[in-house]
Amino acid sequence: MLPFSVVLLLLCATPLPTASVALPFEQKGLLDFGKSIDVEGLMMMMMNDEEEGSAVEEYSKPEQPTCPFGCQCNQNVVQCSDLGLHYVPYDIPPETRLLDLQSNQITEIRENDFKGLSNLYALVLVNNKISRVHPRAFMPLKRMHKLYFSHNQLTAVPKNLPSSLVELRIHDNHIKRVASGAFSGLRSMNCIEMGRNPIQNSGFEPGAFDGLKLTFLRISEAKLTGIPKDLPEGLHELHLDHNQIQAIELEDLRQYESLHRLGLGYNHIHHIEHGSLYYLQNLRELHLENNRIPNVPGGLAGMKYLQVVYLHSNNISQVDVNDFCPNGFGVKKTYYNGISLFDNPINYWEVVPATFRCVSNRMAVQFGNHKK
Repeated sequence: MLPFSVVLLLLCATPLPTASVALPFEQKGLLDFGKSIDVEGLMMMMMNDEEEGSAVEEYSKPEQPTCPFGCQCNQNVVQCSDLGLHYVPYDIPPETRLLDLQSNQITEIRENDFKGLSNLYALVLVNNKISRVHPRAFMPLKRMHKLYFSHNQLTAVPKNLPSSLVELRIHDNHIKRVASGAFSGLRSMNCIEMGRNPIQNSGFEPGAFDGLKLTFLRISEAKLTGIPKDLPEGLHELHLDHNQIQAIELEDLRQYESLHRLGLGYNHIHHIEHGSLYYLQNLRELHLENNRIPNVPGGLAGMKYLQVVYLHSNNISQVDVNDFCPNGFGVKKTYYNGISLFDNPINYWEVVPATFRCVSNRMAVQFGNHKK
């Protein structure tokens, strides 16, 4: 049985014309970030793309289909996981659409490893020991949409990635530097997951993300001390959790007006400059839990579509009546579904009930005890 199920998520929540109860923003079509990839879920995503016509290509079937020794081949899916392989097999059928090589002992990707696989849609290389990738290795993969390269030993973003690529996972590698133009030509790219790499803010060269039109970017569990500069402007989700970010400055979020979800939990944030959240007028979900924030960030009351706020496990000692909800009717378009304030030094009995007048129901607010 395959180890992980697909996490089906909604790409963006539709703004509502009047105040209403709405489901929290969720992301659609992305797999979980575990150490194994759910191949069945990936097959479903591939079939959905083919039905929409974005991953279809005619090819002639060989007279005698081949299958690499020890692998399983079925309906253009080649599964070679957990076989102790040290290299990519030679005899992969040219009509292969999904190639699963996860959980092997592969150490390098050679120039001709994928020769003739022009119809490949998804390549899974998760959980190997790959540290070297030939700069021409991906040249034959003209129609590849998804590349899963997490849990390896890469020290840099692979070169000459296919221009057709939509999703790139390079989570949990040894990448310390992203060069200028590292993603150049990837105009179809929608999602990059590159968390758990030992990269600092200085590791992103100017122009590292030039040309990208991402909606999803995760750089969690790295060594960031501030919000990186010049990330793609059209982002809907930005996850920077589990870093060492100290503060949010006024200009840090100015160019990310399209954000729907922002993850800054489990950092060292002790200061949020007044007005720094003003630019996030489309935000639905904000994660600031497990930081050192001394008060409720200013500007939340003016965020019309904000539905979920995580502020637990901080140093907040006071909640004012207008911290979350605006004055007057018709300003806020959606009610809060969740506000977490537990594990803060707040005397909850001193909080005025009207503070949560724009919350869907009283169960949506969590106080709890504070551990001194």
